[in-house]
Amino acid sequence: MILWRRDTITHVLDIGYALSARFPDPPQTDYRRADVRTLRHDLFCGDVYLADTKADREVSTAWGWVPVLDFAWALCDIVEQLDQDPRGSRASRPQHAELDFTESTDRMLFERRFGWVDIEADWMHRDEPPLTFSHTELRREARDFLHDLLADLTDMHEGIRENPAIWTLEARFPRIP
Repeated sequence: MILWRRDTITHVLDIGYALSARFPDPPQTDYRRADVRTLRHDLFCGDVYLADTKADREVSTAWGWVPVLDFAWALCDIVEQLDQDPRGSRASRPQHAELDFTESTDRMLFERRFGWVDIEADWMHRDEPPLTFSHTELRREARDFLHDLLADLTDMHEGIRENPAIWTLEARFPRIP
């Protein structure tokens, strides 16, 4: 008899994005003064993915209009939401969260039990198993993704680094060493 143990399986999470040429930011955008709603929902559209590089599987969008900064921000929020049980990785009761995509009815679904998070999406095939990562790895990679994205956006868009909403976002979700 073979016993399957999650803690013996190694997963490598990669989170990434591609900005869309079909949905460029308005040329008159003042990134220094853009409000939170504009930053989250109206700018930086493209596609995102979460991949298990060990299993060579991913959950990704292919729509071109996903607000990438909003995705990074929401993912960091979800990881914290999944950590509300005071028992942390010892919590056996499942904790659920979902990420809604504004322009559609599609969602990414997150379920944490013990120290593991299952991630699936409405558009996955019914027989396809969820991606599974440790909560610790998901938290670290989500924050790294956010900070890497902000660095890329800073290189592409003059003034975004001077936006107070970006300062607040970076302070709320610092990198995890």
